[in-house]
Amino acid sequence: MQSRLVALAAAALLSTGAAYAQQGAKKNAAPPAPAAQPAPAPTQAQADGAPGQPGWIVRCTSASRDAPLECAMEQNAVLTKTGQTVVLINIRIAPDTRTPVALLQLPLGLNLPVGAKLQVDEGKTFDLQIQTCENRGCYASTPIAADLLTALRSGKQLKVSFQNMAKETIAIPMPLGDFAAAYDKIK
Repeated sequence: MQSRLVALAAAALLSTGAAYAQQGAKKNAAPPAPAAQPAPAPTQAQADGAPGQPGWIVRCTSASRDAPLECAMEQNAVLTKTGQTVVLINIRIAPDTRTPVALLQLPLGLNLPVGAKLQVDEGKTFDLQIQTCENRGCYASTPIAADLLTALRSGKQLKVSFQNMAKETIAIPMPLGDFAAAYDKIK
């Protein structure tokens, strides 16, 4: 039941955003069909609540052969039917401060002043300010405080929530089962 609600909420968010984007469109006109996108990789958490295995992916890159590796971990929640990204979380260790930093990509059509919220299980809520939007989505970035990192490492589920332009709250659950192991690889 909850997974259907999340899928319906995500679909409502996307269709609401599309409707607001079409200025001058007829009231009863259907929103345009989403562009064909590749099917989600099996390592991505599904926005309808069906998590893939594993949820967190670690990627390392280097600017050159002699440069040190820079690693980041990420998880992507997508709409099952279209493969469209609803939430992407990327966590890396900032080289200058050695503290973890999270970058979130959220969908377009958000109530920007409200921002986004992170909550692990039923714990404390962490507010995020949305900093910018472009054609792929809206972005928020924040250093991860020690108490949030502790909660992420021991928690079962991260809930990312935001409001659409109709001021409806959308909450996307993301599994944390393999967060600690992935984080240990990047720190």
